[in-house]
Amino acid sequence: MDWQLIVKKHGPAVWQRAYRLLGNDADAADCFQETFVCALEASRRQRVRNFSALLARVVTSRAINRLRQRVRQSQRNGKLADWGVVASSNPGPAEQVQRRELAAKLREALTRLPQQEAEVFCLRYFSDMSNRQIAKELAIKANTAGVLVHRAKMKLRDIPETVVVEEEK
Repeated sequence: MDWQLIVKKHGPAVWQRAYRLLGNDADAADCFQETFVCALEASRRQRVRNFSALLARVVTSRAINRLRQRVRQSQRNGKLADWGVVASSNPGPAEQVQRRELAAKLREALTRLPQQEAEVFCLRYFSDMSNRQIAKELAIKANTAGVLVHRAKMKLRDIPETVVVEEEK
């Protein structure tokens, strides 16, 4: 197995997922490294059929864990953590502030969800994966993936000042 080739092929997607969830270069870099170390360890334990799926799942899980660490740390310090900026194409100053606030609220809210619900939500809305793709990746049924997405959305709606994801048509 040529790990340089795997990192070259899948690295940009892993980085994009990490940064999209974390909004911070330093945290995304740490998450990126942790993801590939975890994938290497997994490949030593068993044969990996789909590195793309493994890496997507691991980076999502690692990023959510890092978000939870941020929230715990900010609660101990009594101040908000640096949530970073959500990347966009030429937003104005007001839009930048609004996006930053919304991203921070969503990130914080994701830390309150159970791990599997947070992962499924992120895979669905940040990675644009279908319920079937999520199910395959997480080794669950497609209906279960749909239920977990629905539960996550309902819980996010119940958290005060949370971004609400629009219902799918």
